[in-house]
Amino acid sequence: MSSIMGVVSLLAGALIVFFVGKAGVDQAVLSVTADKIQGVGKAMSIQIGRMLEPAQAVLRQVSFDPITTADTLDDRLARSFVLTEELRSNPLVSSVYVGNSKGEFFLARRLDHPETRQLVKPPTDAVYLLQSIERSADGEVIGEFLFYDKDMTLLARREQVGYEFDPRERPWYQSAQQAPATAVMSSPYVFFTTRQIGLSLSRTSRAGDAVIGIDVVLDDLASYLRDLKLTPNTELALIDRQNKVLAYPDVSRFLTPVGESFIFKTVDMMGIPSLQRVLQLPAGDDQVHDIEAGGQSWLGMTVPVNMGMAQDLRLLAVAPYDELTEGVRRMGNRTLLFIAAVVLAFLPIGWWVGNTIGSSLDRLIRRTREIRRFDFETGKDSNTRDRAREVAELSKDMDGMAETIEHFLQISQKLATEKDMQRMLEAVLREVVNATHCAAGAVYLHLDDVMHRNAVVGEACAQLPESFEYEMGRAKRTKDRPLVEGLKQVDLELRDRNGQLQGLLVLAHRGTAAHLDEGFSAFMAKLSGMLAVSIETRQLIDSQKQLLNAVVQLMADAIDAKSPYTGGHCKRVPELALLLADRMNLDTEGPYRAFRMDDAQRYEFYLGAWLHDCGKVTSAEHIVDKASKLEVIYNRIHEIRMRFEVLWRDAEIAHLQRMAVGAEKTGSEAVMRARHAALKDDFAFVAQCNLGGEVLADERIARLHQIAGQSWLRHFDDRLGLAVGELRQLDEARPHAPDLPAREALLADRAEHIVSWGQDRPPVEKGDPANLYGFDMVLPSYKQNMGELHNLSIRRGTLTDEDRFRINDHIVQTYIMLCRLPWPRALSRVPELAATHHEKMDGNGYPRRLDASRLNTFDRIMALADIFEALTAADRPYRPAKRLSDALKIMANMCREGHLDPELFRYFLRSGIWQTFAADHLRPEQLDRVDIAGLEQMLSVA
Repeated sequence: MSSIMGVVSLLAGALIVFFVGKAGVDQAVLSVTADKIQGVGKAMSIQIGRMLEPAQAVLRQVSFDPITTADTLDDRLARSFVLTEELRSNPLVSSVYVGNSKGEFFLARRLDHPETRQLVKPPTDAVYLLQSIERSADGEVIGEFLFYDKDMTLLARREQVGYEFDPRERPWYQSAQQAPATAVMSSPYVFFTTRQIGLSLSRTSRAGDAVIGIDVVLDDLASYLRDLKLTPNTELALIDRQNKVLAYPDVSRFLTPVGESFIFKTVDMMGIPSLQRVLQLPAGDDQVHDIEAGGQSWLGMTVPVNMGMAQDLRLLAVAPYDELTEGVRRMGNRTLLFIAAVVLAFLPIGWWVGNTIGSSLDRLIRRTREIRRFDFETGKDSNTRDRAREVAELSKDMDGMAETIEHFLQISQKLATEKDMQRMLEAVLREVVNATHCAAGAVYLHLDDVMHRNAVVGEACAQLPESFEYEMGRAKRTKDRPLVEGLKQVDLELRDRNGQLQGLLVLAHRGTAAHLDEGFSAFMAKLSGMLAVSIETRQLIDSQKQLLNAVVQLMADAIDAKSPYTGGHCKRVPELALLLADRMNLDTEGPYRAFRMDDAQRYEFYLGAWLHDCGKVTSAEHIVDKASKLEVIYNRIHEIRMRFEVLWRDAEIAHLQRMAVGAEKTGSEAVMRARHAALKDDFAFVAQCNLGGEVLADERIARLHQIAGQSWLRHFDDRLGLAVGELRQLDEARPHAPDLPAREALLADRAEHIVSWGQDRPPVEKGDPANLYGFDMVLPSYKQNMGELHNLSIRRGTLTDEDRFRINDHIVQTYIMLCRLPWPRALSRVPELAATHHEKMDGNGYPRRLDASRLNTFDRIMALADIFEALTAADRPYRPAKRLSDALKIMANMCREGHLDPELFRYFLRSGIWQTFAADHLRPEQLDRVDIAGLEQMLSVA
């Protein structure tokens, strides 16, 4: 009898091992397959994003270009390099075009596809095609094709008779006009001329009266899918909402010729049974399903693929079960044999252990089920012990618990780390729907008594209204309330910590027992509170960011308003610097192909650029705006002119005195006229020197000293009418006042003209213990030297060394002011970015004498933008506006002298950014011809 029982025990143990092992293998295959297919879906989303992000950046940049406001073909051709340069640097962009409200159209296309060349029959060396449509005042349509080689040399120009095309009637134009200043995307389609798969992006121009469009090629997705196949016979297909196949490893299987064009086949039209069967599975349930198709077992699932701009796609994936489990089966068989041996050896012990721990396993199962029902309290401290359940049931419940916890960890991570409100809502909503096993969900945000839909997951909620009026805790009109057909629905208000309504969370489920349980409702109420607080936090961060931007721009506006001669300098420098940095960020070739900046770095650079002159709030206006050498608070040339007037009168008086003593009249008048002529000539010379328009040679300085040797007689006390501080300074400089009348020099450097540093000496010299910021500047001997002869003898410009230091001190104050602010870590480099644009590549700049090894690319961009704007600005009091060619020549020389970065300046020239900026900000008379080759030659000469 015992032998029989032993055999029965062994057989029972073997059967248990077999079935449990098989269940484990099946579960492992399902889990691994689900992970791999979801990985394919994520890879597709990333690949599509890589294709579209550069195109969106191009669209944004072109929308600010003057080509969008050009009225004639000649004007558009003058700016056509902007479009062709985008084609050259972005191989996935097949064409860039602009249509305006008059129905005119201008397009640039790359001629690198055989079908395109066959259609338009270009010259042999043609690389680019420019297509133009103009409309005359009487409505006549003028169409032209212009062909260019790789150097943009015109090869041929053809008139296109009957070229009837109105951009205003095209979907890309109309959809962009409905969403101003926002990029919109078309559904994928087959390009007519190239037979390539792609889509169109468009957005309105800055002025709003034109629309820019870009065609982006997506046909690499088919080859990308081939590389992602799980097994040799895996079927992968990317489909849209109409079940049209947009990508499949074999392009010929899903494109159907219709006339001269192609259309996408649907999944049913392709005739692949496994894909037809997987299409019938529930969409986006993240579950792998066993299916039968074509007499074979398959594992399949559908995965959502986020394309952005409301263009969500689905990936159908199905693989033969035998191919997926071949390796796992071999390993599983070996594992089963080992487990069977172990079970047979330890069966008697297992019998005793099983009875001992059965009650604990039963309690654990109940506890895991409570957790899956979102009840974290009931049964926590229970000591009840029951009989054991099947191991498979325990595994299933434990897996469910782990999955639920993982979803909530993902929710916490998204709430804590995702900075963008839209992406955070979409990611959190997806995790909430998955964690609660709901079919779909949506999030609405509340603004001015209207709910606006911001995120949606699942097709069941995709048909909910975009917005509806919402007052007093319910929809204003019953018919406006969002309802999900065929499913149960839960609406949860999202309120912040003050009870203010933030939005509405809508979840749709199938009405299972778990969803109808009160614990589910209580749990969702707590979860919605977390989401509401996170929304409140994001909105608070956004509002604080907007406030910071407004304060920064207010500071820049105040500086520009303080001095009418710097106009919009504080606004124009950030615009130019960001134009250049954005362009460099797009490059995939050339010297700056490795330069990249993310959104956080761009915002940090944006603030640094806007604050680059904030220290000028401390600069004296009469020095910043000093247009002549003798100017202090007013131009002291008037004082000197009055002294000449006195000498003029003295000459007349001397003439009259000579006549009174009997001198010969004619001779005396000749002496007087000679003196008058000399005075006129001397004053004209002094006045010319005062302007500082040319370099002052030694002989001119010598003549100034000769003129200064003349004297005039002062009869009035120069201490009268002085303020207390002025009187103290005069007494310290001149302890003993001369007796009146006093003989004074015509031009003088008097002691009272000198203002010493005293207690105001700034700590900017290297080695000064009070210098806490690493400044390395040469401090002039005096705080101010207003000596008339000293100022008139300035060799170049209108500023003395003392004046120059006080102007340069603005960058010192910029750095000190910004360093004292409590910048967050993400913006910690703002003071550096704002205060390095006066440093030089050779280390002779200020305020810290940083050389090229310590200047990063952002610092060099700021220096270049600041100098180009200053040279081309037409609102400076001390010089006329420079022509574009002259300004660029000066900058080329500055590169040779070690001031600017030659490589960055060469890129600046070739990119055409200077033309874009000049077209918006320079006067017409400044826009002359620029010899780019000549400028580059200057850079190459040592």
